[in-house]
Amino acid sequence: MSQSYSSSQRVSSYRRTFGGSPVFSRASFGGKGSSGSSVTSRVYQVSRTSAVPSVSTFRTTRVTPLRSYQSAYQGAGELLDFSLADAMNQEFLQTRTNEKVELQELNDRFANYIEKVRFLEQQNALMVAEVNRLRGKEPTRVAEMYEEELRELRRQVDLLTNQRARVEVERDNLLDDLQKLKQKLQEEIQLKEEAENNLAAFRADVDAATLARIDLERRIESLQEEIAFLKKVHEEEIRELQAQLQEQHIQVEMDISKPDLTAALRDIRAQYESIAAKNIAEAEEWYKSKVSDLTQAANKNNDALRQAKQEMLEYRHQIQSYTCEIDALKGTNDSLMRQMREMEERFAGEAGGYQDTIARLEEEIRHLKDEMARHLREYQDLLNVKMALDVEIATYRKLLEGEENRISIPMHQTFASALNFRETSPEQRGSEVHTKKTVMIKTIETRDGENAAIGTGCDIRLRVVVVGNPRPSLRWYRNEEQLAQGGEEYGTLWIRDSKKEDAGVYTCVAENEQGEAMTSAVLAIIDMEDTNTVLSTPTPAAHGQNSRRITAIALPGIGDALGELERQWG
Repeated sequence: MSQSYSSSQRVSSYRRTFGGSPVFSRASFGGKGSSGSSVTSRVYQVSRTSAVPSVSTFRTTRVTPLRSYQSAYQGAGELLDFSLADAMNQEFLQTRTNEKVELQELNDRFANYIEKVRFLEQQNALMVAEVNRLRGKEPTRVAEMYEEELRELRRQVDLLTNQRARVEVERDNLLDDLQKLKQKLQEEIQLKEEAENNLAAFRADVDAATLARIDLERRIESLQEEIAFLKKVHEEEIRELQAQLQEQHIQVEMDISKPDLTAALRDIRAQYESIAAKNIAEAEEWYKSKVSDLTQAANKNNDALRQAKQEMLEYRHQIQSYTCEIDALKGTNDSLMRQMREMEERFAGEAGGYQDTIARLEEEIRHLKDEMARHLREYQDLLNVKMALDVEIATYRKLLEGEENRISIPMHQTFASALNFRETSPEQRGSEVHTKKTVMIKTIETRDGENAAIGTGCDIRLRVVVVGNPRPSLRWYRNEEQLAQGGEEYGTLWIRDSKKEDAGVYTCVAENEQGEAMTSAVLAIIDMEDTNTVLSTPTPAAHGQNSRRITAIALPGIGDALGELERQWG
């Protein structure tokens, strides 16, 4: 039976998984490997047959296949062609040399990978230090400066507010006094009007009295004229009577006495004169009493009016002075209000500048956090690649050890009989090639930003110790995506039946009214089926082979926002 070999079959599992040439430099490093590559191998058994042996594929994964050859054994028995054995020995030596060269290339690549990992760790440490410096110094200093300036501005605003309140109280008091003075002025004006009304009424009475006096004087004059007229009439009648008596010359002697007309006229005159004098006296007395009363009332009203005018003048001066003071206070109040508005505008501008600075710093912090998360993800990818390389190297080591053990068998025993190679699968050969690697998973304590590798199918408990007053609220994030929390214990996050999708950067953020703090860790999930690795935990054997393993990761403690930070590890 003949067999052919091709150079394309000589490809390692690492090349099939990651692709490309094994030779690379640090500058070109950056490809992401897959940890899910499967390692297959084929083992060939040799059996003695009576027929002509045939050679099948010797190795398809690590061992370079032999050139196709065909050899026929003539005759029967156990005759061997030792020239063929020498050719096979040379081919094995060539294979070993090629494997050594390839292993050296892999070692160089692994060294470059280690160097890249160290470089990234240094960059990550620098980024973390820069973030801590920015988080711990500049925002705190800016916040303190802002708070101090804000306190000073508030103190000035309070002072201006107190001054304004005092000025307003004084203004209100002055307005009350002014209102009282206005009310009093109105009362005085009313009193003045009443006095003027009384004076007008008294003037009317004086006018009436004057008219009555004039009327009485006219009546006196008419009575006097009437008396004079009556006198003239009587005298004329007397003269006429005397003239008639003288013309008649009649003398009659009678015993009767002559009437005394002169006496009667004198009595009438005296009676009328007494009546006229009495009327004049009564009119003069009434006029004098009325004039006296009106004079007294006028003097009294003049005094009241003069006093009211004097008080009104004083009130006018006070009103003018109060008006000047109110104008001055209004000017001062306007100036203070203008200063307060200018200060508020200036302080608002400064506060806006501070807010912009704070927003810029927070944006820088977020950018640095994103950069750190990106570096952590790259580090996680590199960690996955490293784990895959570790598994690949361990597999190569086992294959090499198997090859060395197989080659060390004497060639005359190998080819003592006719050869018949049979291909078997890893499931059929059991533990002929691979040995089971046991990985102990236990409680892992990780610092902020460090990583941990866990196998699939585990129950993972992330625990963080939180110290704060008041008690902070916790939020969990995976790769900056917030996770929903159930009724777990405070400070604990459970990951049930871990899968490869659960890998990532886990961050716990604690927040209360004083501020917030955070801590994080990188969790890598290894697919144990792809790496043919058996996990074992320090759990009792009673749980069985398929029992679920519990893995705990304790994150560093988070203190409160006042600076208290206690590192407690579970």
